[in-house]
Amino acid sequence: MYAKLSSRKLFLILNAIILTCLAAVCLLPLINVLAVSFSSSHAAAAGLVKLWPVDFTLASYKHALGKSEFLEAFFVSLQRVGLGYAINMTLTILIAYPLSKENSALGARSVYAWFFIITMMFSGGLIPMYMTVRSVGILDTLWALVLPGAVPVFNVILLMNFFRNLPKEIEEAAYMDGASHWRVLWSIYLPLSKPSLATITLFTLVAHWNSWFDGLIYMNSPANYPLQSYLQTIIIAVDPSIVSATELINTQQVSDRTFKAAQVFLASFPVLMVYPFLQKYFMKGLVMGSVKG
Repeated sequence: MYAKLSSRKLFLILNAIILTCLAAVCLLPLINVLAVSFSSSHAAAAGLVKLWPVDFTLASYKHALGKSEFLEAFFVSLQRVGLGYAINMTLTILIAYPLSKENSALGARSVYAWFFIITMMFSGGLIPMYMTVRSVGILDTLWALVLPGAVPVFNVILLMNFFRNLPKEIEEAAYMDGASHWRVLWSIYLPLSKPSLATITLFTLVAHWNSWFDGLIYMNSPANYPLQSYLQTIIIAVDPSIVSATELINTQQVSDRTFKAAQVFLASFPVLMVYPFLQKYFMKGLVMGSVKG
């Protein structure tokens, strides 16, 4: 018995060490970016900044928040997240609920399920997708960023399997009391599915916020770029406005590197704020949603 306890304790210690190292590997780059964003241009150019700011300054953030292109892209991303989340969650719930029923309750359920699952394994490709978006007439609009991924099939499967794990007795009792399918869905299924809903909420928000490639493909005007597409364009090129802005305010606190670091951290900040509130539901929702097929 003592040997088993010692082995268990050793396992927990090693597990904690490994997870701590992995967490550090993930956090250190972000901490470095944050330190660079708060440092002066001289310190960043000289490579003096590691995990702590050198010559602390807020000049890069002041310039980032005063840059119209950054604010416009930020607003486009907020619109995309709001509209995309509403569409994704609505369609995910409305599709997952009937697919969670047995074949006796929904005829050809397996056919419908495979109709969605096959889209995860095969794609029409980028060119057909672009031609479809253009022919529909939503090119260079917010809808081009939202409608092509309106049905996240992985989230549908996750929520469907979570629904299938809920006690059937509660649903049967509701039917006996005269409840309709809509009543059962909104009054029973959704309140009991908070862990799964929180999980797919996190997936949906992060997916829309971090997506950048579709912005470059579907947006003809850079003014319509979401935030991540805008950042991708400035990360790979020197922003000439930095030099003029630096000369204008007659300081040497802002450089291309510190300015980009400030924008990158500002773009990451919303996700960092949302994740802690949903993290407690994340594991439960992910595990319970992957039990049944």
